[in-house]
Amino acid sequence: MQMKMFVTRLGENSRMIVTGDPSQVDLPAGQTSGLAEALRLLAKIEGIEHVAFTHHDVIRHELVGRIVAAYDDAGARREAKE
Repeated sequence: MQMKMFVTRLGENSRMIVTGDPSQVDLPAGQTSGLAEALRLLAKIEGIEHVAFTHHDVIRHELVGRIVAAYDDAGARREAKE
């Protein structure tokens, strides 16, 4: 509900950028994050773009990039099983 409240406040001739990391959710099991829900619901709406970064975009320590890649790979394997 909070994400809906936020994105519906877009004014005339305005632009909005929402940033977040879908992998960093600390909600109880079974509860969907507002970011994940917005990505799903708004994916095909004209005028809304989604940019997803990968471990290749990490500009911190090299090790952080490898950690992100490991989590991405584990998530992809988990989704493939479902």
